[in-house]
Amino acid sequence: MINLTKIKPLKPAQLEELGFTWHTDSDESNYISDTLVNITHDEAEAYYEAANEIYDMYAKAAEYVIENNLFFELGIPFNLIEAIKKSWENDVHWHIYSRFDFAGGVDGAQIKLLEFNADTPTSLFETALLQWGLLKSNNMDESEQFNNVYEAIKENFKRLVTLFEDTELFDERYDGWKILFSSIAGNDEEEATTRLLQQIATDAGFNTGFEYLGDVKFDEDGIYDRDDNQYEYWFKLYPWEDIATDEPELATMLTTIMQNQSAIILNPAYTLLFQSKGMLKILYDLFPDSPYLLKSSFEPLRGVKQVQKSVFGREGANIAIIDIDGTVLQEQDGPYKNHKKIYQEYVELNRDSSGAKYQAGVFFAYEGAGVGFRKGDEILNNMSKFVGHVLV
Repeated sequence: MINLTKIKPLKPAQLEELGFTWHTDSDESNYISDTLVNITHDEAEAYYEAANEIYDMYAKAAEYVIENNLFFELGIPFNLIEAIKKSWENDVHWHIYSRFDFAGGVDGAQIKLLEFNADTPTSLFETALLQWGLLKSNNMDESEQFNNVYEAIKENFKRLVTLFEDTELFDERYDGWKILFSSIAGNDEEEATTRLLQQIATDAGFNTGFEYLGDVKFDEDGIYDRDDNQYEYWFKLYPWEDIATDEPELATMLTTIMQNQSAIILNPAYTLLFQSKGMLKILYDLFPDSPYLLKSSFEPLRGVKQVQKSVFGREGANIAIIDIDGTVLQEQDGPYKNHKKIYQEYVELNRDSSGAKYQAGVFFAYEGAGVGFRKGDEILNNMSKFVGHVLV
């Protein structure tokens, strides 16, 4: 059972002052819960350790996929395979941040990996800043959270510089260390997340710029803003798989830019391997005894309740919960129905006294960095609520 602490919510005007404008869902309900999940210090430590161990498993699984040419099995677009290999070969293509989605972890329930949002994870603003603000506004001890997300990402940006020091790339081209940040115009949440990352990079000592994705310029010699200023790094809050399918010419150009060592793209192309839910099957094959993994397969499982997912589905879209006898108990429609499918053994989410279900989102930036929660129904979709936490 999830135990909750009731708090006084932040008003919409207060949220907007923080740059948080997506505070109200389409049904006019509040997106931010007026409760906090109570977790113990030991439970926080368990989330931290799980994230670290599972990330190591993902790294080993990625090496296995590349060595055995299993890109098709994961649904990886063919026009990104070379970019994935290139980014994997050299540590200068650094993974800045990501988010694990876990079942369990509270009230004695075993932590189980549901999926890994490795490329363009959401809930960063909420987890890193907003839940801290909820404690502060309710006169609670601001240190009583597992929430080092901002500082962890800041330190990860700093690692970009040290990665170059012993390579031939460390030359006068990188004097100034400029990073261009980009998101799609018209999406408040994505832009606020991207600008938050820009601020973190600025705090880490980088020169930064922002440009909407549609105004960024590319050629084989590099990446530029609309004023033709060149940047050594480009962070895009835009999924690699969408670049491959919707912008194939850009996918080719980015591969060329990487091969020419003209710029480095963040998060790297290899995070698409991690992003694919097909990796759940690879992980289970390689680490069948891990307590964190659920049985997963590219074919329907026999004799167990299971969840069918699309390998690149997002926000609960195109998920089906299937009973032992094959009956579909619940299904969510969406735009990913033609994607390759993965079948994962079903696991119960923690519930509160009202029956609402909770999923933990643990951010990873070199190490486990912080947790926030999503509350909703059996399938957590874009109408689920964000719930902060407090250590008890």
